[in-house]
Amino acid sequence: MSDNPWHKTPSGKTRARGLGLPLPGTPGAFNAITDVSGVEVGYTTLIEGHGPLVAGVGPVRTGVTAILPRGRKNALVPCAAGFFSLNGNGEMTGTTWIEESGQLETPITITNTHSCGVTRDATIRWLNDQVAAGIENWSLPVAAETYDGELNDINGFHVTVEHTIAALESAASGAIEMGSVGGGTGMSTYEFKAGSASASRQVETAAGTYTLGAFVQSNFGLRDELTVLGVPVGRHLTGGEFRSKGSGSIIAIVATDAPLLPHQIKRLARRVPLGLARTGTVGHNGSGDIFLAFSTANMEGYAAKADALGSFDCLANESLDPLFQAVVESVEEAVLDAMIANEAMTGANELTVPALPHDRLVELLHEAGRL
Repeated sequence: MSDNPWHKTPSGKTRARGLGLPLPGTPGAFNAITDVSGVEVGYTTLIEGHGPLVAGVGPVRTGVTAILPRGRKNALVPCAAGFFSLNGNGEMTGTTWIEESGQLETPITITNTHSCGVTRDATIRWLNDQVAAGIENWSLPVAAETYDGELNDINGFHVTVEHTIAALESAASGAIEMGSVGGGTGMSTYEFKAGSASASRQVETAAGTYTLGAFVQSNFGLRDELTVLGVPVGRHLTGGEFRSKGSGSIIAIVATDAPLLPHQIKRLARRVPLGLARTGTVGHNGSGDIFLAFSTANMEGYAAKADALGSFDCLANESLDPLFQAVVESVEEAVLDAMIANEAMTGANELTVPALPHDRLVELLHEAGRL
Protein backbone atom coordinates (compact mmCIF):
# COMPACT_ATOMS: atom_id res chain seq x y z
CA MET A 1 0.00 0.00 0.00
CA SER A 2 1.22 3.48 -0.84
CA ASP A 3 2.12 6.14 1.69
CA ASN A 4 -0.55 8.39 0.19
CA PRO A 5 -2.06 10.33 3.16
CA TRP A 6 -5.49 9.65 1.66
CA HIS A 7 -4.79 5.96 2.37
CA LYS A 8 -2.68 5.97 5.55
CA THR A 9 -2.14 8.07 8.64
CA PRO A 10 1.39 9.25 9.50
CA SER A 11 1.87 6.21 11.77
CA GLY A 12 0.78 3.85 8.99
CA LYS A 13 -2.83 3.11 10.01
CA THR A 14 -5.06 2.25 7.08
CA ARG A 15 -7.78 4.76 6.27
CA ALA A 16 -11.11 4.15 4.52
CA ARG A 17 -9.71 5.01 1.09
CA GLY A 18 -6.81 2.65 1.78
CA LEU A 19 -9.38 -0.17 1.99
CA GLY A 20 -10.66 0.86 -1.41
CA LEU A 21 -13.92 2.41 -0.22
CA PRO A 22 -15.26 4.51 -3.13
CA LEU A 23 -16.08 7.59 -1.10
CA PRO A 24 -17.39 10.59 -3.06
CA GLY A 25 -15.56 13.84 -3.63
CA THR A 26 -11.96 14.93 -4.07
CA PRO A 27 -9.95 15.48 -0.86
CA GLY A 28 -7.18 17.98 -0.36
CA ALA A 29 -3.53 16.92 -0.17
CA PHE A 30 -3.78 15.42 3.34
CA ASN A 31 -7.51 14.63 3.37
CA ALA A 32 -7.73 16.48 6.68
CA ILE A 33 -8.89 19.76 8.19
CA THR A 34 -5.30 20.96 7.89
CA ASP A 35 -5.79 21.21 4.12
CA VAL A 36 -7.44 24.53 4.95
CA SER A 37 -4.45 26.86 4.93
CA GLY A 38 -3.45 28.06 8.39
CA VAL A 39 -5.33 25.43 10.40
CA GLU A 40 -3.11 23.53 12.85
CA VAL A 41 -3.92 20.47 14.99
CA GLY A 42 -2.08 19.17 18.06
CA TYR A 43 -2.58 16.27 20.48
CA THR A 44 -1.66 15.11 23.95
CA THR A 45 -2.42 11.41 24.42
CA LEU A 46 -2.56 9.76 27.87
CA ILE A 47 -2.50 5.95 28.10
CA GLU A 48 -1.48 4.48 31.45
CA GLY A 49 -2.34 1.49 33.63
CA HIS A 50 -4.43 -1.66 33.41
CA GLY A 51 -6.97 -3.56 35.47
CA PRO A 52 -9.75 -2.51 37.84
CA LEU A 53 -10.88 1.11 37.89
CA VAL A 54 -9.45 3.04 40.82
CA ALA A 55 -10.51 6.70 40.79
CA GLY A 56 -7.48 8.94 40.72
CA VAL A 57 -5.17 6.09 39.71
CA GLY A 58 -6.49 4.68 36.45
CA PRO A 59 -6.54 3.06 34.01
CA VAL A 60 -6.07 6.25 31.98
CA ARG A 61 -7.26 6.39 28.36
CA THR A 62 -7.79 10.04 27.52
CA GLY A 63 -6.13 13.21 26.20
CA VAL A 64 -6.55 16.64 24.62
CA THR A 65 -6.94 17.81 21.03
CA ALA A 66 -6.13 21.40 20.09
CA ILE A 67 -7.23 23.10 16.87
CA LEU A 68 -5.78 26.51 16.03
CA PRO A 69 -8.00 28.05 13.31
CA ARG A 70 -5.34 30.47 12.04
CA GLY A 71 -2.32 28.68 13.48
CA ARG A 72 -0.04 29.96 16.23
CA LYS A 73 1.18 32.91 14.14
CA ASN A 74 -2.30 34.45 13.87
CA ALA A 75 -3.91 32.91 16.94
CA LEU A 76 -5.34 36.23 18.09
CA VAL A 77 -7.11 37.08 14.82
CA PRO A 78 -10.82 36.08 14.90
CA CYS A 79 -12.62 34.00 12.30
CA ALA A 80 -16.21 34.17 11.15
CA ALA A 81 -17.98 31.27 12.82
CA GLY A 82 -21.30 29.54 13.42
CA PHE A 83 -22.54 26.93 15.90
CA PHE A 84 -25.26 24.25 15.80
CA SER A 85 -26.42 21.59 18.26
CA LEU A 86 -28.37 18.59 16.98
CA ASN A 87 -28.73 17.20 20.52
CA GLY A 88 -27.50 19.17 23.50
CA ASN A 89 -26.48 16.38 25.90
CA GLY A 90 -22.92 17.70 25.92
CA GLU A 91 -20.79 20.80 26.20
CA MET A 92 -19.00 23.28 23.98
CA THR A 93 -18.02 26.43 25.88
CA GLY A 94 -17.80 29.86 24.30
CA THR A 95 -20.70 29.31 21.90
CA THR A 96 -22.95 31.94 23.49
CA TRP A 97 -20.50 34.63 22.36
CA ILE A 98 -20.10 32.99 18.94
CA GLU A 99 -23.89 33.13 18.51
CA GLU A 100 -23.88 36.80 19.52
CA SER A 101 -20.80 38.03 17.66
CA GLY A 102 -20.47 35.62 14.74
CA GLN A 103 -16.78 35.26 15.59
CA LEU A 104 -14.47 32.53 16.86
CA GLU A 105 -11.68 34.28 18.78
CA THR A 106 -9.73 31.42 20.40
CA PRO A 107 -8.25 28.01 19.74
CA ILE A 108 -10.54 25.00 20.16
CA THR A 109 -9.81 22.19 22.62
CA ILE A 110 -11.60 18.83 22.76
CA THR A 111 -11.24 16.37 25.64
CA ASN A 112 -13.28 14.15 27.96
CA THR A 113 -16.43 15.37 29.69
CA HIS A 114 -14.95 15.99 33.13
CA SER A 115 -11.81 17.74 31.84
CA CYS A 116 -13.56 20.32 29.66
CA GLY A 117 -13.15 23.08 32.26
CA VAL A 118 -9.46 22.37 32.67
CA THR A 119 -8.77 22.74 28.96
CA ARG A 120 -10.86 25.90 28.76
CA ASP A 121 -8.94 27.58 31.56
CA ALA A 122 -5.60 26.33 30.26
CA THR A 123 -6.35 27.91 26.89
CA ILE A 124 -6.73 31.29 28.62
CA ARG A 125 -3.29 30.81 30.20
CA TRP A 126 -1.82 29.94 26.82
CA LEU A 127 -3.45 32.97 25.20
CA ASN A 128 -2.00 35.19 27.94
CA ASP A 129 1.44 34.20 26.69
CA GLN A 130 0.53 35.15 23.11
CA VAL A 131 -0.48 38.78 23.75
CA ALA A 132 2.01 41.62 23.86
CA ALA A 133 3.26 42.80 27.24
CA GLY A 134 0.89 45.21 28.94
CA ILE A 135 -2.15 44.16 26.89
CA GLU A 136 -4.99 42.47 28.75
CA ASN A 137 -6.24 39.14 27.40
CA TRP A 138 -10.03 38.79 27.44
CA SER A 139 -11.27 35.50 26.03
CA LEU A 140 -14.09 32.98 26.14
CA PRO A 141 -12.36 29.84 24.82
CA VAL A 142 -14.11 27.06 22.97
CA ALA A 143 -13.69 23.77 24.84
CA ALA A 144 -15.73 20.70 23.89
CA GLU A 145 -16.08 17.18 25.24
CA THR A 146 -17.29 13.63 24.75
CA TYR A 147 -17.57 10.90 27.41
CA ASP A 148 -14.77 8.32 27.71
CA GLY A 149 -15.72 6.87 31.11
CA GLU A 150 -16.23 3.37 29.71
CA LEU A 151 -12.49 2.97 29.11
CA ASN A 152 -11.00 5.83 31.13
CA ASP A 153 -10.79 6.86 34.79
CA ILE A 154 -12.80 9.96 33.93
CA ASN A 155 -13.24 10.97 37.59
CA GLY A 156 -9.50 10.77 38.15
CA PHE A 157 -9.05 14.17 36.45
CA HIS A 158 -5.84 13.12 34.71
CA VAL A 159 -5.88 15.90 32.07
CA THR A 160 -3.95 18.91 33.33
CA VAL A 161 -3.17 22.48 32.31
CA GLU A 162 0.26 21.27 31.18
CA HIS A 163 -1.25 18.59 28.94
CA THR A 164 -3.49 21.18 27.31
CA ILE A 165 -0.67 23.63 26.71
CA ALA A 166 1.41 20.78 25.26
CA ALA A 167 -1.37 20.05 22.76
CA LEU A 168 -1.62 23.73 21.82
CA GLU A 169 2.16 24.02 21.45
CA SER A 170 2.38 20.86 19.31
CA ALA A 171 -0.28 22.00 16.86
CA ALA A 172 0.96 21.83 13.29
CA SER A 173 -0.23 21.78 9.70
CA GLY A 174 0.16 18.83 7.34
CA ALA A 175 -0.94 15.22 7.74
CA ILE A 176 -2.40 14.46 11.16
CA GLU A 177 -2.66 11.24 13.13
CA MET A 178 -6.08 9.65 13.58
CA GLY A 179 -7.73 7.06 15.77
CA SER A 180 -7.01 6.70 19.50
CA VAL A 181 -5.14 9.98 19.90
CA GLY A 182 -5.71 13.25 21.74
CA GLY A 183 -9.18 13.80 23.15
CA GLY A 184 -10.37 10.81 21.14
CA THR A 185 -8.11 8.32 22.94
CA GLY A 186 -10.86 6.65 24.98
CA MET A 187 -13.78 7.04 22.55
CA SER A 188 -15.91 4.49 20.67
CA THR A 189 -18.36 4.66 17.77
CA TYR A 190 -21.05 2.10 16.94
CA GLU A 191 -19.40 0.04 19.71
CA PHE A 192 -16.12 -0.16 17.80
CA LYS A 193 -12.95 1.65 18.89
CA ALA A 194 -12.98 5.16 17.44
CA GLY A 195 -11.73 8.61 18.42
CA SER A 196 -10.18 11.46 16.39
CA ALA A 197 -10.36 11.73 12.61
CA SER A 198 -10.58 14.21 9.77
CA ALA A 199 -11.29 14.55 6.06
CA SER A 200 -11.43 17.32 3.47
CA ARG A 201 -12.78 18.25 0.08
CA GLN A 202 -11.74 20.51 -2.78
CA VAL A 203 -14.85 22.52 -3.63
CA GLU A 204 -15.66 24.06 -7.00
CA THR A 205 -18.03 27.03 -6.84
CA ALA A 206 -19.13 29.64 -9.33
CA ALA A 207 -16.72 32.04 -7.63
CA GLY A 208 -13.68 29.74 -7.56
CA THR A 209 -12.13 26.69 -5.89
CA TYR A 210 -12.01 26.43 -2.10
CA THR A 211 -11.09 23.87 0.54
CA LEU A 212 -13.33 22.54 3.30
CA GLY A 213 -12.27 20.16 6.06
CA ALA A 214 -13.97 18.44 8.98
CA PHE A 215 -12.52 17.12 12.24
CA VAL A 216 -14.50 14.80 14.53
CA GLN A 217 -14.12 13.43 18.03
CA SER A 218 -16.42 10.48 17.44
CA ASN A 219 -18.06 8.60 20.32
CA PHE A 220 -21.66 7.62 19.53
CA GLY A 221 -24.01 4.95 18.20
CA LEU A 222 -25.09 1.34 18.64
CA ARG A 223 -23.65 -1.51 16.60
CA ASP A 224 -26.71 -2.45 14.59
CA GLU A 225 -27.06 1.14 13.36
CA LEU A 226 -23.68 1.24 11.58
CA THR A 227 -24.08 1.91 7.87
CA VAL A 228 -21.19 2.17 5.38
CA LEU A 229 -21.79 3.35 1.82
CA GLY A 230 -25.49 2.69 2.31
CA VAL A 231 -24.97 -0.90 3.49
CA PRO A 232 -26.25 -1.79 7.00
CA VAL A 233 -23.06 -3.61 7.95
CA GLY A 234 -23.41 -3.23 11.72
CA ARG A 235 -26.06 -5.94 12.06
CA HIS A 236 -23.56 -8.41 10.55
CA LEU A 237 -20.53 -7.32 12.60
CA THR A 238 -21.56 -8.73 15.95
CA GLY A 239 -19.40 -9.34 19.01
CA GLY A 240 -17.97 -7.10 21.68
CA GLU A 241 -21.01 -4.84 22.08
CA PHE A 242 -20.95 -3.04 25.43
CA ARG A 243 -23.60 -0.29 25.38
CA SER A 244 -27.12 -1.02 26.59
CA LYS A 245 -28.49 2.19 25.06
CA GLY A 246 -27.47 4.96 22.70
CA SER A 247 -24.99 7.26 24.40
CA GLY A 248 -21.62 8.90 23.84
CA SER A 249 -21.49 12.11 21.77
CA ILE A 250 -19.77 13.61 18.76
CA ILE A 251 -18.02 16.94 18.33
CA ALA A 252 -17.48 18.09 14.75
CA ILE A 253 -15.40 21.09 13.69
CA VAL A 254 -15.74 22.33 10.09
CA ALA A 255 -13.21 24.72 8.55
CA THR A 256 -13.10 26.38 5.15
CA ASP A 257 -11.18 29.09 3.35
CA ALA A 258 -14.28 30.11 1.41
CA PRO A 259 -15.31 33.71 2.19
CA LEU A 260 -18.57 33.44 4.12
CA LEU A 261 -20.56 35.54 6.55
CA PRO A 262 -21.42 34.10 9.99
CA HIS A 263 -25.00 33.18 9.09
CA GLN A 264 -23.71 31.28 6.05
CA ILE A 265 -21.16 29.44 8.19
CA LYS A 266 -23.91 28.44 10.59
CA ARG A 267 -25.62 26.87 7.59
CA LEU A 268 -22.50 24.71 7.11
CA ALA A 269 -22.69 23.57 10.74
CA ARG A 270 -26.33 22.61 10.22
CA ARG A 271 -25.28 20.16 7.46
CA VAL A 272 -23.08 18.06 9.78
CA PRO A 273 -26.01 15.82 10.87
CA LEU A 274 -26.58 14.79 7.25
CA GLY A 275 -23.07 13.35 7.13
CA LEU A 276 -23.63 11.57 10.45
CA ALA A 277 -26.93 10.14 9.21
CA ARG A 278 -25.14 8.46 6.32
CA THR A 279 -23.28 6.36 8.91
CA GLY A 280 -26.54 5.25 10.55
CA THR A 281 -27.05 7.33 13.67
CA VAL A 282 -30.47 8.48 14.85
CA GLY A 283 -29.17 11.09 17.33
CA HIS A 284 -29.86 9.35 20.64
CA ASN A 285 -31.11 11.23 23.69
CA GLY A 286 -27.88 10.44 25.54
CA SER A 287 -25.59 11.68 22.78
CA GLY A 288 -24.32 15.26 22.69
CA ASP A 289 -24.05 16.11 19.00
CA ILE A 290 -22.51 19.59 18.79
CA PHE A 291 -20.90 21.29 15.82
CA LEU A 292 -18.85 24.43 15.09
CA ALA A 293 -17.85 25.82 11.70
CA PHE A 294 -15.48 28.65 10.84
CA SER A 295 -13.93 30.41 7.85
CA THR A 296 -10.31 31.54 7.65
CA ALA A 297 -11.10 34.02 4.87
CA ASN A 298 -11.26 37.78 5.37
CA MET A 299 -8.31 37.86 7.76
CA GLU A 300 -7.55 41.51 7.06
CA GLY A 301 -11.12 42.48 7.89
CA TYR A 302 -11.08 40.56 11.18
CA ALA A 303 -7.65 41.94 12.07
CA ALA A 304 -8.77 45.55 11.56
CA LYS A 305 -8.40 47.91 14.52
CA ALA A 306 -11.44 49.03 16.50
CA ASP A 307 -11.53 52.44 14.81
CA ALA A 308 -11.02 51.08 11.27
CA LEU A 309 -13.54 50.08 8.64
CA GLY A 310 -13.34 46.33 7.94
CA SER A 311 -14.02 44.95 4.48
CA PHE A 312 -15.41 41.42 4.02
CA ASP A 313 -16.01 39.32 0.91
CA CYS A 314 -18.67 36.60 0.82
CA LEU A 315 -20.07 34.07 -1.58
CA ALA A 316 -23.65 34.39 -2.76
CA ASN A 317 -26.07 32.00 -1.09
CA GLU A 318 -26.67 30.44 -4.51
CA SER A 319 -23.02 29.30 -4.52
CA LEU A 320 -23.19 27.36 -1.24
CA ASP A 321 -24.52 23.98 -2.38
CA PRO A 322 -21.05 22.55 -3.21
CA LEU A 323 -19.88 23.55 0.29
CA PHE A 324 -22.93 21.89 1.85
CA GLN A 325 -22.08 18.71 -0.08
CA ALA A 326 -18.46 18.92 1.09
CA VAL A 327 -19.56 19.11 4.73
CA VAL A 328 -21.72 16.01 4.39
CA GLU A 329 -19.04 14.02 2.57
CA SER A 330 -16.13 15.00 4.80
CA VAL A 331 -18.05 14.37 8.03
CA GLU A 332 -19.15 10.93 6.83
CA GLU A 333 -15.58 10.01 5.84
CA ALA A 334 -14.10 11.32 9.08
CA VAL A 335 -16.47 9.18 11.17
CA LEU A 336 -15.53 6.10 9.14
CA ASP A 337 -11.82 6.86 9.50
CA ALA A 338 -12.20 7.25 13.27
CA MET A 339 -13.08 3.54 13.33
CA ILE A 340 -11.06 2.20 10.39
CA ALA A 341 -7.77 3.91 11.34
CA ASN A 342 -7.84 2.30 14.75
CA GLU A 343 -7.28 -0.85 16.78
CA ALA A 344 -8.85 -2.60 19.77
CA MET A 345 -8.29 -1.05 23.20
CA THR A 346 -8.60 -2.51 26.71
CA GLY A 347 -9.25 -0.01 29.47
CA ALA A 348 -10.99 0.34 32.83
CA ASN A 349 -12.15 -2.91 34.45
CA GLU A 350 -10.61 -4.83 31.53
CA LEU A 351 -13.30 -3.68 29.11
CA THR A 352 -12.07 -4.32 25.57
CA VAL A 353 -13.62 -2.31 22.75
CA PRO A 354 -12.97 -4.16 19.49
CA ALA A 355 -11.60 -2.71 16.30
CA LEU A 356 -13.76 -2.54 13.19
CA PRO A 357 -12.67 -5.67 11.24
CA HIS A 358 -11.33 -4.49 7.88
CA ASP A 359 -11.56 -7.82 6.04
CA ARG A 360 -15.15 -8.49 7.05
CA LEU A 361 -16.19 -4.92 6.25
CA VAL A 362 -14.72 -5.20 2.76
CA GLU A 363 -16.39 -8.60 2.31
CA LEU A 364 -19.82 -7.20 3.24
CA LEU A 365 -19.40 -4.25 0.89
CA HIS A 366 -18.37 -6.61 -1.95
CA GLU A 367 -21.45 -8.75 -1.31
CA ALA A 368 -23.63 -5.65 -1.51
CA GLY A 369 -22.03 -4.55 -4.79
CA ARG A 370 -20.45 -1.46 -3.30
CA LEU A 371 -16.84 -2.45 -4.09
